[in-house]
Amino acid sequence: MSDRQIVHLVVGSVQTNCYLVMNQKTKETIIVDPGAEADRIVSALTKMQAKPVAILLTHGHFDHAGAAASLAEKYGLLVYAHEKEAETLADSRINLSGPMAGGAVTYHADIFLKDEQEIDLAGFHIRVLFTPGHTPGGCCYYFPREDIVFSGDSLFCGSIGRTDFPGGSARLLVESVRNKLMTLPENTIVYPGHDVETSIEQERMYNPFL
Repeated sequence: MSDRQIVHLVVGSVQTNCYLVMNQKTKETIIVDPGAEADRIVSALTKMQAKPVAILLTHGHFDHAGAAASLAEKYGLLVYAHEKEAETLADSRINLSGPMAGGAVTYHADIFLKDEQEIDLAGFHIRVLFTPGHTPGGCCYYFPREDIVFSGDSLFCGSIGRTDFPGGSARLLVESVRNKLMTLPENTIVYPGHDVETSIEQERMYNPFL
């Protein structure tokens, strides 16, 4: 869809990428990983004249889910996450809000998704890719008609996510990225949870973890 617009915000103490994915024809917008700074996200949405329709969480760590509840309440949105991430969202030890964010917080999702489930939001067709390893229920959101994927902390430019947090597994993460992401078309643009965007082609060629 040539009418898409992606606004990238870096939010919070650990510089998390939050993405606002707009259908420019309708102004309907998906919020991906609103980890912090809800007011900044609201300001960006207002500037875009956006109509938020949903929140997608790639995983339940505090730096990706921290502002979801306030934005969901403000706009009347449903929060989506993978079904195997329910425990991470609900457990402050696993979502790291206790040990790393200075206070134990729990998060929630309204709709729990399954691996390979396909959904339509804001005029975009989205496929859910289950990529455990960084967390037990981490996932990526692939927009096949747009040739883009939001990879959360599963895949970075030249790297993969940490696996030393509760519930992490290096074996599972490498397997997930190889089987779910490296099989995507090479021209797919990857929008990760931290740092800069990349492509499937670039990661196939240069990622030392794969």
